[in-house]
Amino acid sequence: METIKNFKNTLFIDIETVSGSENFSSISDRMKDFWVKKAKNLANPANISFEEMYFERAALYAEFGKIIVVGMGFLFVNKQGELSLKVKTIANADEKELLVEFIDFINKTYKSRELTLVAHNGKEFDFPYLCRRMLANRLEIPKSLQLQGKKPWEIIHQDTMEMWKFGDRRSYSSLELLAELMGIEGAKIDLSGDRVNHVFYKEKDLDRIAAYCGDDVIIVAQLYLRFHFLSIVEPQNIEKI
Repeated sequence: METIKNFKNTLFIDIETVSGSENFSSISDRMKDFWVKKAKNLANPANISFEEMYFERAALYAEFGKIIVVGMGFLFVNKQGELSLKVKTIANADEKELLVEFIDFINKTYKSRELTLVAHNGKEFDFPYLCRRMLANRLEIPKSLQLQGKKPWEIIHQDTMEMWKFGDRRSYSSLELLAELMGIEGAKIDLSGDRVNHVFYKEKDLDRIAAYCGDDVIIVAQLYLRFHFLSIVEPQNIEKI
């Protein structure tokens, strides 16, 4: 287990996002104008309205969406000497409260220690989305997420999708696909990212989204271990807290 010590300051994360408001009609006139300008440049094969596009796709953009769940995972070796994983989720319809809790956790848990964040498609989505929403909420970004002024080789965050690409920039591989390919169990099929907005606003089921996010964190951690030629965590050694 000597190699596992290298992951002591590694945090696996996943976020779930929704549109900033349930209805396009409830956002300000200025934001409506900005969304229409944005939507005109988006692919729209079904030819749906700008209002429908807002509900279906605004969650993808930090300017128009918000974060409702942050999932985090930590690898450690238990008392029996077995590789284990703890998963913690923060879920809150109030984005600012959620981000304050996340920031406090990062600052208190890791303090001045160098922290490596790992996510699937994290460099293009999770990491920048978190930073942008912190700024939008007038919150100070934790040092581990502050990338301004850093050279590429100074940024230690890792992305399992980027690792899978091996330099190939042409394709996107979903977390669920890689889990199936690698024989990693636990990928949920009853919920997907494109259904989160509906489940949150229409079904009012934040707990279901939080559980889905936690499961994704587990898969990210297992996939990361596979990429390092290490055994994955056995189900009995995974704990949700």
